[in-house]
Amino acid sequence: MNKNLFRQYALNDWMNDVIEELKFSKPTPIQTKVIPEVLKGKDIIGQSETGSGKTHAFLIPLLNQLDPEKSETQIVLTAPTRELAIQIYDEVKKIMQLSKNEDVWRAKLIIGGTDKKRMIEKMKEPPHIVVGTPGRILDLLQENVLNIYSARSFVMDETDLMLELGLIEDIDRILTNAESNIQVMVFSATIPEKLQPFLKKYLHSPVYIKLDDRLAPEKLEHRLVALKHREAADVIFDISKLIHPYLAIIFTNGKENANKLVEQLQTKGLNVGLIHGGLNQRERKRVLKEIQQLKYQYIVATDLAARGIDIKGVSHVINAQLPKEESFYIHRVGRTARAGMEGTAISLYNEDDIHLVQKLEKKGLTFTFYDVFKGEWREAKAWNVRQKRQKQEDDAESKAWQQVKKPKKVKPGYKKKMKFQQEKAKRKIQRNNYKK
Repeated sequence: MNKNLFRQYALNDWMNDVIEELKFSKPTPIQTKVIPEVLKGKDIIGQSETGSGKTHAFLIPLLNQLDPEKSETQIVLTAPTRELAIQIYDEVKKIMQLSKNEDVWRAKLIIGGTDKKRMIEKMKEPPHIVVGTPGRILDLLQENVLNIYSARSFVMDETDLMLELGLIEDIDRILTNAESNIQVMVFSATIPEKLQPFLKKYLHSPVYIKLDDRLAPEKLEHRLVALKHREAADVIFDISKLIHPYLAIIFTNGKENANKLVEQLQTKGLNVGLIHGGLNQRERKRVLKEIQQLKYQYIVATDLAARGIDIKGVSHVINAQLPKEESFYIHRVGRTARAGMEGTAISLYNEDDIHLVQKLEKKGLTFTFYDVFKGEWREAKAWNVRQKRQKQEDDAESKAWQQVKKPKKVKPGYKKKMKFQQEKAKRKIQRNNYKK
């Protein structure tokens, strides 16, 4: 029988039993570093990729320290999207059920898109654990329905997405309702510079835990396909005949593009689902349930789904449009090649996207260039082949002139003679370049 390596943290017996029920035997790298620091009450900045086990890195030690005797809010867990908040809440509920504390602990999910009146009615007794999105938590604080002054721990998950969605101001206002010495934990795949003022304001001597500098999973292939004035839907349909995905997420920039692409792909006969922030809560729940039931082979999504939803079994990611930011690309392609599995990211691109490709290449990503021609993959020239060829020609031109001897005495036709010598030298240089 495998030894439970979580026992090194001297957790409560019931928590060790829960961990065994969850079939965890060895902490992930992020859990190894985070759990002991949380138990010490330290503020934490945790930087790790999606799928690294960070949710349980903070849930296990925080719930281990919960005191059900105190009828007050002790833990606040925040996430930028409803879906991510629901996922964290589901994990909290699972631990509660396995620990047999379901009737003793009170946990509340506080998100938009739900009946606010009913939520307020259920808040007559303060929840021990609050899980929610910043906007709705702030609402209940301002209406004096919720009090977090007693909370000892506050977690922000996917903090870089919170920053991008403009939710840091809400978090700022929430924390003014908490004790100044509250334990604050920030988890994020990237730590943008714009986040620094917030971190300095609320985190006291934080422990900085950075894990895995890899931009994307090692077993992930990055393919680029030039659009060449074609419709994205036509190219994706051609690609669909070649890849046979278990499940593919097709990313678009914005809801309007997503709606249009779904319509076009469905017209072509593809089995496509749709998920984006414009759907109401009931529609999103329905689609997520249908995704879990493997009703769709393709899902068209906006960037919200890159981090807000945990979709298992993604074999391919297709970028119908490349994003503008490197971090968005990383989060998108991070949906596949998880847990040591292989995956493929296929991105349609045009000239406007070359700057992003350059930046990603400088950071170490390797792209292969393909096109779909007559029902098969064909290797294509890289976006910068023409640039490289032009540079070689310019270099050859310059070096050739350096080899031309200028006559001491200028005679008629000397310019023509020099040009002839330069062309001859240039051809020799180009031949040598070609042989390399």
